[in-house]
Amino acid sequence: MTANPHIVVCDDEPDLRDTVAEYLERNGYAVTTADAGPALREIVDTQPVDVVILDIRMPGEDGLSLARYMREHSKVAIIMLTGSAEIIDRVVGLEIGADDYIAKPVDLRELLARVKAVLRRTSGHDQVIGQGDHLGPHVVRFGNCRLDLETHKLFDPEGADIAITPMEFRLLKVFADNRGKTLNRDQLLELAHDRGWDPFDRSIDIRISRLRKKIENDPSKPEVIKTIRGVGYLYS
Repeated sequence: MTANPHIVVCDDEPDLRDTVAEYLERNGYAVTTADAGPALREIVDTQPVDVVILDIRMPGEDGLSLARYMREHSKVAIIMLTGSAEIIDRVVGLEIGADDYIAKPVDLRELLARVKAVLRRTSGHDQVIGQGDHLGPHVVRFGNCRLDLETHKLFDPEGADIAITPMEFRLLKVFADNRGKTLNRDQLLELAHDRGWDPFDRSIDIRISRLRKKIENDPSKPEVIKTIRGVGYLYS
């Protein structure tokens, strides 16, 4: 993350876009606005960006498609703006790799708090060593993969970089720090997020399912992150 975090606000509503941008700028952030997909793609492809605040419902290319594009091409944090009733969009957004979401109408103070929380989660280089199988001072093995706690990167057995979202890194780090312990959903949410974050339980299941596809030999029969029926999850 840059010293002065760069945030992109992408929304087709000019009043909302400008209001959010002005508020974030007053709170010390560098802000760029985009009114649609083409402008957002150009910004993300040509500038360093820390967080994208992205509306789901936009004419032309929608926010879910744009989130999928960014997740495939970068590790920028994504906060989705959703209608209060759009539960399915929230689920799909999390599956794609969004880090957080906030419902419209947007409360600026809540949005600022969520931006700060996402930046804390994605910028820290914690010197915490898990209780796992270490290959170095900051490396933990997850099956045949290796997680570097210092660079926030996941590598496959051949050493190739496996794309993970900031939230996926946080979950893996929580498991590394609690190897051999069964963690329920509430514990995972508390350890991987700020206490004030209030997602629905399903978000953890979605993210763990997505992680298993990256670290398990057979995601349908997980051996690295196991499900303890009726209790939670266990990293063994």
